[in-house]
Amino acid sequence: MITTGEAQAPRADPVPGFEEFYATHFTRLIVQMYAYLGDLPQAQDVVQEAFARALPRWKRLATYDDPLAWVRRVAWNLATSRWRALRRFDRFAAQHRPDHVPPPSADIVALHSALRALSPRLRRAIVMHYLAGMSLAEIADHEQVAVGTVKSWLHRGRTALAAALTDPREEHPHG
Repeated sequence: MITTGEAQAPRADPVPGFEEFYATHFTRLIVQMYAYLGDLPQAQDVVQEAFARALPRWKRLATYDDPLAWVRRVAWNLATSRWRALRRFDRFAAQHRPDHVPPPSADIVALHSALRALSPRLRRAIVMHYLAGMSLAEIADHEQVAVGTVKSWLHRGRTALAAALTDPREEHPHG
Protein backbone atom coordinates (compact mmCIF):
# COMPACT_ATOMS: atom_id res chain seq x y z
CA MET A 1 0.00 0.00 0.00
CA ILE A 2 1.33 3.41 -0.96
CA THR A 3 0.92 6.19 1.54
CA THR A 4 0.72 9.82 0.62
CA GLY A 5 4.28 10.38 1.83
CA GLU A 6 5.91 7.84 -0.49
CA ALA A 7 7.23 8.82 -3.89
CA GLN A 8 6.14 6.70 -6.82
CA ALA A 9 8.72 5.17 -9.12
CA PRO A 10 9.25 7.16 -12.32
CA ARG A 11 7.43 5.81 -15.35
CA ALA A 12 9.72 3.75 -17.50
CA ASP A 13 9.94 4.55 -21.21
CA PRO A 14 8.27 1.50 -22.80
CA VAL A 15 10.61 1.88 -25.77
CA PRO A 16 13.91 3.21 -24.41
CA GLY A 17 15.13 6.25 -26.28
CA PHE A 18 12.13 6.68 -28.55
CA GLU A 19 10.45 9.48 -26.60
CA GLU A 20 13.63 11.55 -26.65
CA PHE A 21 14.17 10.82 -30.35
CA TYR A 22 10.58 11.87 -31.08
CA ALA A 23 10.78 15.05 -29.00
CA THR A 24 14.09 16.04 -30.58
CA HIS A 25 13.09 15.61 -34.23
CA PHE A 26 9.31 15.98 -34.47
CA THR A 27 9.06 19.76 -34.94
CA ARG A 28 12.00 19.98 -37.34
CA LEU A 29 10.49 17.26 -39.53
CA ILE A 30 7.11 19.02 -39.54
CA VAL A 31 8.80 22.19 -40.81
CA GLN A 32 10.33 20.22 -43.69
CA MET A 33 7.06 18.53 -44.61
CA TYR A 34 5.17 21.81 -44.34
CA ALA A 35 7.59 23.42 -46.78
CA TYR A 36 7.06 20.49 -49.16
CA LEU A 37 3.28 20.13 -48.85
CA GLY A 38 2.27 23.73 -48.14
CA ASP A 39 -0.35 22.42 -45.68
CA LEU A 40 0.43 22.34 -41.96
CA PRO A 41 -2.24 19.79 -40.90
CA GLN A 42 -1.12 17.45 -43.70
CA ALA A 43 2.52 17.90 -42.66
CA GLN A 44 1.66 17.08 -39.06
CA ASP A 45 -0.27 13.99 -40.19
CA VAL A 46 2.52 12.54 -42.33
CA VAL A 47 5.17 13.17 -39.68
CA GLN A 48 2.99 11.63 -36.98
CA GLU A 49 2.36 8.62 -39.22
CA ALA A 50 6.08 8.24 -39.92
CA PHE A 51 6.89 8.23 -36.21
CA ALA A 52 4.01 5.81 -35.57
CA ARG A 53 5.55 3.45 -38.12
CA ALA A 54 8.98 3.85 -36.51
CA LEU A 55 7.80 2.99 -33.00
CA PRO A 56 7.28 -0.77 -33.47
CA ARG A 57 10.61 -0.93 -35.35
CA TRP A 58 12.51 1.21 -32.86
CA LYS A 59 14.80 -1.54 -31.49
CA ARG A 60 16.14 -2.09 -35.00
CA LEU A 61 16.05 1.60 -36.05
CA ALA A 62 17.93 2.66 -32.91
CA THR A 63 20.92 0.68 -34.19
CA TYR A 64 21.05 2.65 -37.47
CA ASP A 65 23.68 5.34 -37.93
CA ASP A 66 20.86 7.81 -38.67
CA PRO A 67 17.39 6.60 -37.61
CA LEU A 68 16.01 10.02 -38.49
CA ALA A 69 16.85 9.35 -42.14
CA TRP A 70 14.46 6.37 -42.06
CA VAL A 71 11.66 8.41 -40.44
CA ARG A 72 12.27 11.29 -42.84
CA ARG A 73 12.12 8.94 -45.87
CA VAL A 74 8.82 7.46 -44.63
CA ALA A 75 7.40 10.97 -44.11
CA TRP A 76 8.52 12.05 -47.61
CA ASN A 77 6.99 8.91 -49.14
CA LEU A 78 3.70 9.48 -47.29
CA ALA A 79 3.66 13.14 -48.34
CA THR A 80 4.36 12.24 -51.96
CA SER A 81 1.64 9.58 -51.94
CA ARG A 82 -0.89 12.06 -50.56
CA TRP A 83 0.16 14.70 -53.06
CA ARG A 84 -0.23 12.23 -55.94
CA ALA A 85 -3.63 11.09 -54.67
CA LEU A 86 -4.80 14.71 -54.49
CA ARG A 87 -3.57 15.33 -58.04
CA ARG A 88 -5.44 12.24 -59.28
CA PHE A 89 -8.57 13.43 -57.52
CA ASP A 90 -8.22 16.94 -58.96
CA ARG A 91 -7.88 15.52 -62.49
CA PHE A 92 -10.90 13.26 -61.96
CA ALA A 93 -12.99 16.10 -60.51
CA ALA A 94 -12.01 18.44 -63.34
CA GLN A 95 -13.28 15.91 -65.89
CA HIS A 96 -16.58 15.40 -64.07
CA ARG A 97 -17.60 18.86 -62.94
CA PRO A 98 -20.02 20.88 -64.99
CA ASP A 99 -18.54 23.80 -66.87
CA HIS A 100 -21.07 26.20 -65.47
CA VAL A 101 -23.39 25.86 -62.55
CA PRO A 102 -26.01 28.58 -62.39
CA PRO A 103 -26.49 30.27 -59.05
CA PRO A 104 -29.49 29.14 -57.02
CA SER A 105 -32.72 30.97 -57.70
CA ALA A 106 -34.19 33.34 -55.15
CA ASP A 107 -36.90 30.75 -54.44
CA ILE A 108 -34.31 28.08 -53.63
CA VAL A 109 -32.41 30.45 -51.35
CA ALA A 110 -35.65 31.36 -49.57
CA LEU A 111 -36.59 27.68 -49.19
CA HIS A 112 -33.18 26.82 -47.73
CA SER A 113 -33.44 29.73 -45.29
CA ALA A 114 -36.93 28.69 -44.26
CA LEU A 115 -35.85 25.07 -43.79
CA ARG A 116 -32.89 26.16 -41.64
CA ALA A 117 -35.30 28.07 -39.41
CA LEU A 118 -37.24 24.87 -38.59
CA SER A 119 -36.29 22.69 -35.65
CA PRO A 120 -34.14 19.72 -36.65
CA ARG A 121 -36.96 17.15 -36.23
CA LEU A 122 -39.43 19.19 -38.32
CA ARG A 123 -36.76 19.80 -40.96
CA ARG A 124 -35.89 16.06 -41.07
CA ALA A 125 -39.56 15.12 -41.44
CA ILE A 126 -40.10 17.62 -44.28
CA VAL A 127 -36.93 16.53 -46.09
CA MET A 128 -37.59 12.80 -45.66
CA HIS A 129 -41.20 13.07 -46.83
CA TYR A 130 -41.04 15.64 -49.61
CA LEU A 131 -37.49 15.31 -50.89
CA ALA A 132 -36.64 11.67 -50.15
CA GLY A 133 -40.17 10.42 -50.85
CA MET A 134 -40.43 8.44 -47.63
CA SER A 135 -43.87 7.39 -46.38
CA LEU A 136 -45.22 8.44 -43.00
CA ALA A 137 -44.63 4.90 -41.70
CA GLU A 138 -41.02 4.89 -42.97
CA ILE A 139 -40.32 8.23 -41.28
CA ALA A 140 -41.96 7.04 -38.06
CA ASP A 141 -39.81 3.92 -38.10
CA HIS A 142 -36.65 5.89 -38.85
CA GLU A 143 -37.32 8.45 -36.12
CA GLN A 144 -38.74 5.83 -33.72
CA VAL A 145 -41.98 7.73 -33.12
CA ALA A 146 -45.67 7.13 -33.84
CA VAL A 147 -47.13 7.90 -37.28
CA GLY A 148 -49.34 10.53 -35.63
CA THR A 149 -46.23 12.32 -34.40
CA VAL A 150 -44.86 12.41 -37.95
CA LYS A 151 -48.18 13.82 -39.20
CA SER A 152 -47.98 16.51 -36.52
CA TRP A 153 -44.37 17.35 -37.45
CA LEU A 154 -45.26 17.61 -41.14
CA HIS A 155 -48.27 19.82 -40.41
CA ARG A 156 -46.24 22.14 -38.16
CA GLY A 157 -43.34 22.15 -40.64
CA ARG A 158 -45.61 23.03 -43.61
CA THR A 159 -47.29 25.77 -41.58
CA ALA A 160 -43.94 27.29 -40.60
CA LEU A 161 -42.64 27.03 -44.18
CA ALA A 162 -45.80 28.64 -45.58
CA ALA A 163 -45.48 31.52 -43.14
CA ALA A 164 -41.79 31.96 -43.94
CA LEU A 165 -42.29 31.77 -47.71
CA THR A 166 -45.39 33.95 -48.02
CA ASP A 167 -44.79 37.54 -48.97
CA PRO A 168 -46.70 39.62 -46.40
CA ARG A 169 -47.33 42.29 -49.07
CA GLU A 170 -49.38 39.90 -51.21
CA GLU A 171 -53.12 40.13 -50.92
CA HIS A 172 -54.88 37.14 -49.43
CA PRO A 173 -58.16 36.00 -51.05
CA HIS A 174 -59.78 35.70 -47.58
CA GLY A 175 -58.50 38.91 -46.15
